[in-house]
Amino acid sequence: MESWSVEQVCNWLKQRNLGELVPKFREEEVSGAALLALNDRMVQQLVKKIGHQAVLMDLIKKYQQQKSGLESLTYYCETASQKFPEVVSGKNLKSFFARHKTLQWTSSYALPDFPYDVKCILAEKKCPDHSMRIRIIEFLQADMTKYLEGSLYPNSQQYNIVVNALLQAYPFLDEDGNGFLLWKRALKDRFKYVRRPIEDDEQVLRNKCKFGHRRGQSRKSSFAENKHDDIQGQVEEEPAHLKGSAMDLHIKWLNQEYMKTQRNWEEVDNRMNVTIEIRRKMISDKAPLKDILRLFPFLRCPYQLFREFQLLTQMDIYKKTVEILELYSENILSLYVVRNNPINIMLQENLKQHTEEDVLKYMKMTAACLLLPEVFGDDSSLFAAVNEEVKAVTPVMEVKNPFNVNSCEFALYIEREELAQLNDCTMALAALVAAFHVFDIPCPKRIHRTLNFLESLVFEVRNPASLP
Repeated sequence: MESWSVEQVCNWLKQRNLGELVPKFREEEVSGAALLALNDRMVQQLVKKIGHQAVLMDLIKKYQQQKSGLESLTYYCETASQKFPEVVSGKNLKSFFARHKTLQWTSSYALPDFPYDVKCILAEKKCPDHSMRIRIIEFLQADMTKYLEGSLYPNSQQYNIVVNALLQAYPFLDEDGNGFLLWKRALKDRFKYVRRPIEDDEQVLRNKCKFGHRRGQSRKSSFAENKHDDIQGQVEEEPAHLKGSAMDLHIKWLNQEYMKTQRNWEEVDNRMNVTIEIRRKMISDKAPLKDILRLFPFLRCPYQLFREFQLLTQMDIYKKTVEILELYSENILSLYVVRNNPINIMLQENLKQHTEEDVLKYMKMTAACLLLPEVFGDDSSLFAAVNEEVKAVTPVMEVKNPFNVNSCEFALYIEREELAQLNDCTMALAALVAAFHVFDIPCPKRIHRTLNFLESLVFEVRNPASLP
């Protein structure tokens, strides 16, 4: 930044939504070196609005802190590269710096000072009404933009940091254990709303053009929930809406391909991407599940169900579920509350018949999965029907012979009808969690503690729910 010209400083201001300051900075010939040398008095003379003064000073301060931190980090990397050249080099070094920057953002974040009326509501521990929730989200969005140096594209971890900070400071905002997802979605929607009318920000325009937008177009329908770039970690705009015969052709092709035994999965992925907008619109409008599955039968395939979940949340639900069961299965089985449970008794009897380590691990993970509602005191009939008929209308697992490796069967049911056959209990649990989100189904209160525990681990909440 020290070597920037006046025009480069002006472009930097525009990228940080401070375009109003450009004429004055040009008039005073503020270069990069001059910008870093500004003190409070100079900023007050250059900038009239107090809000702009605060943002500008904060950006300069953050840059200087990052510069200081990166200089020390560079020294460390240079020293390390001499000892471990294969570790700190090329692509690894780039990701190392990116992670350092994220951690620095994390450690420095603090909630904003909310306006007086918001403080009063929060102090009384009252759940805010709709207009007050909007006020809180607006202040969080403005505060995040300040921390992101004017960028309007937070990544998933940064959304998590802010929402976690909010719920830790005001736990009563976590309504029925689902507050994290609700506040995070509202914050994402606020950033999308702010980005939508912008026509002079290079980063916004670049993403709009990349995903089918044109300069001067009005609002576009969304492609998915704030899709993140896997490499950059940025939330990007979605492709333009397909209408009429083009959409009909995609749906017709998907239905024809679903009937085949050998499927073109790459093309299925592409067409499911293209049609996600109309699919999400149907789901948000509470269209009957049968109609949705009739148009998009591939949602019956576990792979596509998990993929749809990942498009919406940026999380690999199957991988996360495996990690959860591997980590918690022994602890769950050791709890006193499940000691005399029929599932645990059935497990112990079957463990005596096998010695293979993989089989024993599989059985324990299966039992831990099925015992989760018992651990949290929830209604197990809303979670899994083991060797019995499914009665719940919400997503539920059907399990037959869970510990018989030769005859066990796992399926996911919604509205008492089979949605998909699954390979094992881990996949069935992942499909259960995914179905609630993909089909936007409210979680029953009698099972919400169990699902809240799973979701807090899947979404990497800073203080996840723990076992009782």
